[in-house]
Amino acid sequence: MSRALPLYSVHAVNTAPDSENKIHDDRVAAEYGFRGGLVPGVTIYGYMTVPIVELAPRWLEHGSIQVRFVQPVYDGDVVIVRGLVNDDGSIRVTAEREDGAVFANGTASLNRTAEPPAGPELIALPVERPEATRETIVSGAPLGTVTDRLDALEPRRLLQFSNEVLVRNFKLGPWIHVSSEVNNWSAAQSGEEIRAHARVHDCFHRKGHEFIVADVALIANRRRLVQTVRHTAIYRIANARTPN
Repeated sequence: MSRALPLYSVHAVNTAPDSENKIHDDRVAAEYGFRGGLVPGVTIYGYMTVPIVELAPRWLEHGSIQVRFVQPVYDGDVVIVRGLVNDDGSIRVTAEREDGAVFANGTASLNRTAEPPAGPELIALPVERPEATRETIVSGAPLGTVTDRLDALEPRRLLQFSNEVLVRNFKLGPWIHVSSEVNNWSAAQSGEEIRAHARVHDCFHRKGHEFIVADVALIANRRRLVQTVRHTAIYRIANARTPN
């Protein structure tokens, strides 16, 4: 029989109001019909992992999750995270409003669902980032490697590397993180050097939006696989419209 995990509730914080991605800016987001700057997907992801990590801390070493963001979250919104352990051991997790409307949903497992990638290649970042277009985003093409020190052990910080891959390889306008398929391979440690290797998996358009899908592998200290991600984003949002 399935069982519920303890609820986790938090007031959402827009952690990126001043970022290069202006979808987190109140004024720009309003031009696309939103009532304010969007709380980043990686921040919502971080909220959703809280009950998972509390249940099984080793999920950070060998677990997986597929998460999709379906409704915008705004600064100050109450986010209620519900977790339900299924009979097969998987965990259904949702981030909801107080009225029960779902912001995001996902399914986590205490086991990985992917195979480890082949040894990733170090690729130089572009000196000048090209505009993100159908012509410059090529399926199968390698992307420049992002290297940085890990300054926090929060799950959202690791997933942020997948965002950084997109930002450091392309000039992007306002863009939206749509979904991520995450596999954890080992626990990262604060202060470790992380290299984010990536390749374009796919690009497509749907309902006026332009999408990019990137496969990302995080390597700690040049030798240990920490995380792999299939990361999907809308890099070009359908035409701006009058705010509601």
